[in-house]
Amino acid sequence: MSETIFIGVAWPYANSPLHIGHIAGAYLPPDIFARYHRAKGNEVLMVSGSDQHGTPITIRAEQEGKAPAEIAGKYHQQFLESWQKFGITFDLFTTTGTANHAAVAQDIFLTLLKKDYIYKDTVSQPLCPNCNRFLPDRYVEGECPHCGYTGARGDQCDQCGRPLNPVELVQPRCGICGTTPQFKDSEHFFLRLSAFESKLLDWVKQQKHWRANVARFTQSYLEGGLKDRAITRDIGWGVPLPLGGYENKRLYVWFEAVIGYLSASKEWAKSTGDAEAWRRFWQGDVKSYYFIGKDNIPFHTIIWPAMLMGYGDLNLPYDVPANEYLTIEGRKLSSSRNWAVWLPDYLERYGPDPLRYLLSINMPETGDTDFSWREFVRRNNDELVATYGNLVQRVLTFVDKRFDGMVPQPGDLDERSRGLIARAEETIDTVGGLIHDCRFKEAIKTAMALAQDANRYLEEKSPWKIVKEDRQAAATALYVAIVIIACLKTVFYPFLPFSSQKLHNYLGFEGDVKDFGWKLEAPPPGQKLASPQPLFVKLDEKIIDEETARLGK
Repeated sequence: MSETIFIGVAWPYANSPLHIGHIAGAYLPPDIFARYHRAKGNEVLMVSGSDQHGTPITIRAEQEGKAPAEIAGKYHQQFLESWQKFGITFDLFTTTGTANHAAVAQDIFLTLLKKDYIYKDTVSQPLCPNCNRFLPDRYVEGECPHCGYTGARGDQCDQCGRPLNPVELVQPRCGICGTTPQFKDSEHFFLRLSAFESKLLDWVKQQKHWRANVARFTQSYLEGGLKDRAITRDIGWGVPLPLGGYENKRLYVWFEAVIGYLSASKEWAKSTGDAEAWRRFWQGDVKSYYFIGKDNIPFHTIIWPAMLMGYGDLNLPYDVPANEYLTIEGRKLSSSRNWAVWLPDYLERYGPDPLRYLLSINMPETGDTDFSWREFVRRNNDELVATYGNLVQRVLTFVDKRFDGMVPQPGDLDERSRGLIARAEETIDTVGGLIHDCRFKEAIKTAMALAQDANRYLEEKSPWKIVKEDRQAAATALYVAIVIIACLKTVFYPFLPFSSQKLHNYLGFEGDVKDFGWKLEAPPPGQKLASPQPLFVKLDEKIIDEETARLGK
């Protein structure tokens, strides 16, 4: 029976290029997940977009002397190009700058206001006397009152993950110039989070399938008690309030950005010609997955669910498979210090699948993991080239030369051959189940293990050695190997879509590999194969030093 799957993906700030920390944390996992479900025949909607209203955009705009819209537009276009080159398959990647998004966000604001889940009160806002401006929460730094981390920001502590207000920080300072800010009262609108505390806690305790770190953090935070949070700010960039008399206030970005999942779904529906199509993914028998980094956990397991509960008649998240962090060469990734591998730069020099492979098999699912160029080269050369690519190349090349480029007719299969094909069929089910459960690292390891077993099988059978003495035995071994290769192009497809499509065509199939479904379908005996080219390129080890030297420059 088919499933209906909604996939919401974290919205990147449109103020800088994407780096591989973003990809490992929030963008590659949902693409793997979506590709599997589409191949399985399930109905999928995957949406996201550029967050154009975050304070990092306004700060970058001021630094460059440009309008925020110009900065946001530049990076949004760059994101679109990166998704296309890296193979991230959104059904819609939009922005928070659309009229549609503003209308949906304003509707949720007004509905919550009408239900008394939003109210007016005063809040102390930080004013930097040196910069002569109200500071966005993100640009107030200080000591976290909960864990003592001295680099906490006024919106959240990156150390313990708790959302904060600037006034809560110990020894606050302006994140731009370091001056101690003054706090001035201003009237704002607040989300009554406290009204959802017990209901959220009951709901979270029922989510037995959540990753342990997500469930543990969320439950601990809820048991500590929820505080109401201001959802407006005195700024000029963002979604206006749909009320008279508040022309200089905007919806605060943490409130309106998560609404983007719903507004993007409605925008997608309109683009299909059926404006109500979004309801299939928000109401009824549908599972909603939100793929994010761990710094966004409370916004997706507490705040967004509270907003949905208050609004009513929309599904709560089914799962929030948040990833941990990716470090670079043993050090914390830092955009400001250029200690990062930028995706556009990477794609200028290398193919997408080797990076997709490394980030999949080294995915920070339950703990931080490290990226190094040495490991990148090793995984590419030893696993993609020598294990998987070499298996494909030597089998298909030999068939091309000795069997007229057609799938050989097998004879009777011995126990080893039958066992290997049975393992391939089992691998299809196992990998699919692991992806379904968001266990991507284990899934790709399982796929590569089948390739390793196929190589052992070929060493045992040695068809290139026996072809002159026993052509039928060689044909049988090669046929079995082709069955395994057909399995590999399917189980690797969610992870390595570009090479799987190549292999799909090498095996004599036409069309898109995903359209063949999540099943083992080998080319029949006699099917003409295409002349194979290497699936992967061996990398020179000199790039390790070259690429490492670029870091921090």
